[in-house]
Amino acid sequence: MKKNTDLIVRKNTELTAILEVSKVLTSSFALEKNLQSVMSTLGSLLQMQRGCVFLLDSLTGELRIVAAHGLAKHSIEKGKYRIGEGIVGRVMEKKVPMVIPNIDREPLFLNKTQARPAKDGVSFLCVPIMLKKEVLGVISVDRIYSTELGNVDDDLRVLEIVASLIAQFVKLWDSYEEVEKEKESLKRELKGKYRIENIIGQSDRMQEVFEAIHRVSPSKATVLLRGESGTGKELVAKAIHYMSPRSKGPFIKFNCASIPEGLLESELFGHEKGSFTGAIAARSGKFELANKGTIFLDEIGDLPPLLQPKILRVLQEREFERVGSEKTMKVDVRIIAATSRNLESQVSQGKFREDLYFRLNVIPLFLPPLRDRDEDIPVLIDYFLDKFNKENSRLVSLDKNALQTFLNYTWPGNVRELENTIERLVIMSGSEKVTASDLPVSLSIRPVKRSGNSSSLTASVEEIEKSNIHGALEKTGWIQAKAARLLGLTARQIGYKIKKYGIKEPDL
Repeated sequence: MKKNTDLIVRKNTELTAILEVSKVLTSSFALEKNLQSVMSTLGSLLQMQRGCVFLLDSLTGELRIVAAHGLAKHSIEKGKYRIGEGIVGRVMEKKVPMVIPNIDREPLFLNKTQARPAKDGVSFLCVPIMLKKEVLGVISVDRIYSTELGNVDDDLRVLEIVASLIAQFVKLWDSYEEVEKEKESLKRELKGKYRIENIIGQSDRMQEVFEAIHRVSPSKATVLLRGESGTGKELVAKAIHYMSPRSKGPFIKFNCASIPEGLLESELFGHEKGSFTGAIAARSGKFELANKGTIFLDEIGDLPPLLQPKILRVLQEREFERVGSEKTMKVDVRIIAATSRNLESQVSQGKFREDLYFRLNVIPLFLPPLRDRDEDIPVLIDYFLDKFNKENSRLVSLDKNALQTFLNYTWPGNVRELENTIERLVIMSGSEKVTASDLPVSLSIRPVKRSGNSSSLTASVEEIEKSNIHGALEKTGWIQAKAARLLGLTARQIGYKIKKYGIKEPDL
C-alpha cells in the first residue's frame, strides 16, 4: 500500500515538474534566465543535486554551460567540452542518453567543473537536447538514488521530456533573435534613410531648417511644420523622429485630409466592436499605434471642427476614448503636425480653434518653397538624376539651356514636382542629353520667377515671422541675443532675419 502511495506521489511530482518547466519556457524569450529556472525547478521538485544545460556554441564548436543548478560561478566557467569529449561530448556526438551509475568508477567522466569533491555513490544522467534529429546541446543531472527517490528509468523519461521542451524553446529563441536583429537592421536603414544628411539643401534657408531640426529633435515638444505642398514636410518629420530618443518607437503618419469626415475619429482613436455599422471587431487607432513613438498629423488645417477638441485633449492630457467605449486610454506619443494652410486666417474665421492652434504651434518650423532656394535646384537635379538613372539603367543629363529653364521656373509643386519631372525625363527621353526643347511644355508656359511675388501662404508666414521678431526685440529692449532666446533661434538666425526683413530699432 505504501509503495503504491509513494509511486502516485512520485508521478504527481514529475507531472508538476514538467508543468512548471513548460510554464517557465513559455513565459518570455530570456534564454539564460528561463533555463536557470528550469534547472532550479528540477533541483527542488525532483531532488537532483546538480544539473547543467549545455548548448553548442556555433562560433567555437564547443559545448558550454548556459544554466546550472548546484554549481558555483567559477565551476560553470570551467564547464566546456568539445564534441566527443567526456560523457557530455559523447552524448552530443552519439545523440543518445547515457547513465553513469557511479561517476567515481567511470574513467570517461572528466569532472571539469571540479564541483564534486566526493564522487562515490553519485549517479550521472545525460540526455541530448534534440529537435528533428538536430542536436542543440545536452542536459545533465546528478542523483543519489535510494528506494524513496525513484529510479533511473523515471528520471530519464522526465529528462527526455524536459530536453524536448528546451529544444523547442531554444529554436524559438533563435528565430526570435533573428527577427530582432532584422528589425534593428531595418531601423538602422530607416534611420539612415531619413537622417538629416539625406535632406538635400545647401542654401541658407535650408541650413536654418537643418539647425532647427537638430535643436528640436532631442526634445518632447510638439512641432508644427509650415510650408507649401511638396516642400518635404513628411521627410522633415521623419528626420526629427529618427534623430530623437523615440527613434526605436513607431513613426505613424496620418493625413487629415485623406479620410472622409465620418471615419476620421475611428481612424485616429480606434473603435470597439459594434460601435457602428461595419465595426465587426475592435480596432486600435493611430494614436494607440504610435504609443512610445511619434505621430505625424499631415494637413492638420483640414481637421473638422468636431474633432479639434479631441485632438486638443490628446495634446493636453495624452488621453482619449475609443469610439463606442467609455474607458479612458493613456498614450505616450510625440505629435508633429504639418499644414500648407494659413492657420492664422482659419483661426480668425472661426474654422480652427485658437487654443488648438497655440498647442500645436509650440515649435513652428517653416520650410521654404523651392523658388526661394535657387542654389539648391542644381544639387537636387543632380541627386534625382543619379537616383533615377540608377533605377532605370540610364545616363541621362541636362544641357545648359535645359538647366537654365529649370532655374527660371517657379516650381509651384516644389521638390515633389521637380522629382517627378526628372523621373519622367529619365524614363521618356530619347537621348542621353536633354535639351530645352525636350522639356515638358508646362515648364515654359508657367510664369517664371524673379517677379518678386510669392504665394499668399509664404507672404503671410513671412509677415507673422517679421511681427514675432519685432515683438521679441521690443520686449527685450532690442537686445538681439535675448530676443533670439525668447524665440528659440540662434544669434546668427535672428541676425539673418532682421537683415532680411529690414527690421530697424526706432530712434528714441
